[in-house]
Amino acid sequence: MNTTKHQIVTIIVAVSENQVIGKDNDLIWNLSLDLKRFKALTSGHYIIMGRKTFESFPKPLPNRTHVVITRQKNYTAPKGILVVNSLEKAIEISKGDPQPYIIGGGEIYKQALNVADRIELTRVHANFEGDTFFPEIDLKVWKEVSKEYIKKDDKHACDFSFITYTKQQN
Repeated sequence: MNTTKHQIVTIIVAVSENQVIGKDNDLIWNLSLDLKRFKALTSGHYIIMGRKTFESFPKPLPNRTHVVITRQKNYTAPKGILVVNSLEKAIEISKGDPQPYIIGGGEIYKQALNVADRIELTRVHANFEGDTFFPEIDLKVWKEVSKEYIKKDDKHACDFSFITYTKQQN
């Protein structure tokens, strides 16, 4: 559990049925409702990510404070991008935000499961080939608190669900 008062550290991720989140440092699917939800939830907040995730963007996302985690000592990011060397420092630097979002990639998500309070997960109801995965969610630790199912249509190639999990208190 994070130690910052009144801060809800949230993982936001889209995951296939076989736990794939990406391939070749890119998203595999394009679900417009998922992208709209990502934008609505993260706008105005700190977004915490690994360097490769940041470098996969064509440009920084508007109306968000980017925090990039890298082990590279001399990494230079564009002006306005905050660079740190650990997830702990990323959360510390975002302490003024009541709900910073952790947006990837795979290694950052693995670390974040230990410190996050909430997961906003888009479950893509299909299997995909990929090289980056999201860890299994331990339902002894995480409780599903809401779920919305969306059927495929002309804008969405797959059925998917928006699922919110919160960390259970001991």
